[in-house]
Amino acid sequence: MSTPNHIPLAERLRPRTFDDYIGQAHLVGERGVFRKFIETGNVPSFILWGPPGVGKTTLAKLVATALDRPFYTLSAINSGVKDVREVIEQARKVQFFNTPPPFLFIDEIHRFNKSQQDSLLGAVEQGIVTLIGATTENPSFEVISPLLSRCQVYILKAMEEADLQTLLDRAVTQDTVLRERGVKVEHTAALFRFSGGDARKLLNILDILAGATDGAIEINDQTVTDALQQNIALYDKNGEQHYDVISAFIKSIRGSDPNAAVYYLARMLAGGEDPKFIARRLVILAAEDIGLANPNALLLANACFDTVHKIGMPEGRIPLSEATIYLATSPKSNSAYQAIGEAMALVGKDTTDRPVPLHIRNAPTSLMKNIGYGKDYKYAHDFEGNFAEQEFLPEGLEGRKFYKPQNNPQEQTIAQRLRAWWKGKYKY
Repeated sequence: MSTPNHIPLAERLRPRTFDDYIGQAHLVGERGVFRKFIETGNVPSFILWGPPGVGKTTLAKLVATALDRPFYTLSAINSGVKDVREVIEQARKVQFFNTPPPFLFIDEIHRFNKSQQDSLLGAVEQGIVTLIGATTENPSFEVISPLLSRCQVYILKAMEEADLQTLLDRAVTQDTVLRERGVKVEHTAALFRFSGGDARKLLNILDILAGATDGAIEINDQTVTDALQQNIALYDKNGEQHYDVISAFIKSIRGSDPNAAVYYLARMLAGGEDPKFIARRLVILAAEDIGLANPNALLLANACFDTVHKIGMPEGRIPLSEATIYLATSPKSNSAYQAIGEAMALVGKDTTDRPVPLHIRNAPTSLMKNIGYGKDYKYAHDFEGNFAEQEFLPEGLEGRKFYKPQNNPQEQTIAQRLRAWWKGKYKY
């Protein structure tokens, strides 16, 4: 039997009731939907979508424990259709007349292929099991439509700093092993930064600190950084989605270093990273960091995503490498990212309900036409160069500039075109 010292801290501190659960107040708070599940006993099949280490597995277990129902679990990494069918058959056998169905929890359900997900449909439809899926990926892309339509989706958020502080306080004061050792907390900046909103990472770091020294445990920025540098392999391994490496990968591409980018790509693939996860990040990066400096980058990244979906691994490493190198060596611009950011910020704080100018409103009825909808609108294609100067922004925002072309050949051409069209209005 394992002694407490040999049981990971994350397991020793796993919540046993909803009152012990930290974070996700929108789900488990006093008026949260999960409290209603326990009160009524009516639990639909559902999918928990959120980043690693925010309590998806724990939440699933708490529901099953509170309702005292059988709880079967499968991991999508090492379970096949045969395993699914065996568990469903077990669930069928424990069902009695008018008893609620047992829970079937599938961790990382986004890794199940279509045939594996298809094998769940009948059991969910017939009420043989109540399915609980956990995923770090958007279920809209990763879960087949017939299954998704039978599940509620609940979004879990990364832990905020206040949540991490609560978790740290609980670990220091309630864990018997840490209490015996004595913990001195001097700084938490590095601890929280390396944790990245992941409760499991924070507790793993505390385990690493406990193993790195004898006697009292000091938590400060230096001890945390030193311990993680000495235990980097362990730290990365415990990061469910290797967020530290994906961060280095993205920043290497953004920084135009194809060699570093391919190195981090290799590390992720060697560590068993889902290639579709990487491909999705490349699509985001192509739009955010390259954008209008090279619009073909988004096309290539999207083609890479489709190709990886079609061919899988190990061949998928080749289009991933091609896209990685292409994006790293492309000119960079985040002008589209900044433009929508500025526009969203204005819309978010602008309390004025600004009417759309009358001349660019649609006029599908004679009444609308009579009161001026569409009047004096200039149809661009009726004018030389397919351009007619007119006002499109609401009153009070005339001349407001959100898109600012950056200094690369592609966008300088765009800027030249805008200057010719708009003269001095937008000062491009």
